[in-house]
Amino acid sequence: MRRNPKIRKVVLAYSGGLDTSVMVRWLKETYDCEVVCMTADVGQGEELTGLEEKAITTGASKLIVSDLREEFVREAVFTAIKANAIYEGYYLLGTALARPIIAKSFVEIAKAEGADAIAHGATGKGNDQVRFELAAFALNPEIETIAPWRIWSFRSRTDLLNYAAEHDIPIMSSNAEKPYSMDRNLMHISYEGGILEDPWFQPPKEMFILTCAPEDAPEEPQFVTVDFVDGEPVGIDGQEMAPVALVEHANALGAKHGVGRVDIVENRYVGIKSRGVYETPGVTLLHHAHRAVESLTLDREVMRLRDSLVPKLTELIYNGFWFSPEMEYLKNFMNEIQSGVTGTARIKLYKGSVEIVGRKAPDSLYSREFATFEEDDVYRQADAEGFIRLNALRLKLHTLRRNGKLNRMNDSALAELADYID
Repeated sequence: MRRNPKIRKVVLAYSGGLDTSVMVRWLKETYDCEVVCMTADVGQGEELTGLEEKAITTGASKLIVSDLREEFVREAVFTAIKANAIYEGYYLLGTALARPIIAKSFVEIAKAEGADAIAHGATGKGNDQVRFELAAFALNPEIETIAPWRIWSFRSRTDLLNYAAEHDIPIMSSNAEKPYSMDRNLMHISYEGGILEDPWFQPPKEMFILTCAPEDAPEEPQFVTVDFVDGEPVGIDGQEMAPVALVEHANALGAKHGVGRVDIVENRYVGIKSRGVYETPGVTLLHHAHRAVESLTLDREVMRLRDSLVPKLTELIYNGFWFSPEMEYLKNFMNEIQSGVTGTARIKLYKGSVEIVGRKAPDSLYSREFATFEEDDVYRQADAEGFIRLNALRLKLHTLRRNGKLNRMNDSALAELADYID
């Protein structure tokens, strides 16, 4: 029996995994509606193979695949690199950055298909439900959303497997056998749930897909250069590359040397702490390289202002406010200050580490003439005495007050103190 008679066509964000495979059949049964599956290609590679046949076999009327790789890298990944956006000190936001790009295409397809609602496979405990729906409502305030995990009777992975078996829904063997969930895109792979729910448990070596174990990485380091123009990476080892190709090449370099593995317990927006394991090889080295070029080209106070805003920006990305007015202003600010962040960083990749070993920029703020410890003609060292005395004045006053001496100073002591201000 149809739960809502107004819903006759639903566009489902479809991955082909256990959850969304069951959802195709469940939506048709629950709403007596047509289900159109939408899959976003954000670089998950071979996971897209066979999806169309699987979706139609399961009951969908068709599958629409949107190639969003270029948009994902240029609009999301590069924005995060320019802003040095890292959540809670470790997480490079690979999943969170992909969601608004996917949601935008999701909403556009729903409109083109004349759908009455959109549906997604995010659970009621996680962040993705928030990210998808906030983005959808921001882009189309009238849109209807369906989140099966919040309303159906299933309560576990086992329930879904039993339902799939009962209704002859094809499930890839990997979906049933892997004791954790995965999400992959061009930027990273994330692992969570199942055996990883014990934060003391060490992930098995065979779990990792992108990167080799650091201890198994080559015994010799590899030196790599990364070129930036206005904060965006444009080339590696002197070879200019388009955004997608550049991230793919960076991934290969980082993966070879075991770079980019992170195991953290993070704070979800809904208030739950969650253990996540991530592989982000390419963007890890791009972040380091970008910061090196910034160290030459970005003004100190501008950098400090930007860095003070990074926690807020990463929070907005993580929590799903990509299309909020505050995020729009922050992105504009980040893009504006990256003008002139142009140069090259040289990095050393070795056994899971990324080390900066050189940087250069055509319009660098670094001046060897000023910075040198050798003799120079441009810096008057004697000027530092007044600079120090002025900065020390409030510290002296604070100590005098704390010791009860400030208001009992005689004329001689006041005159001596006044000498520091002259």
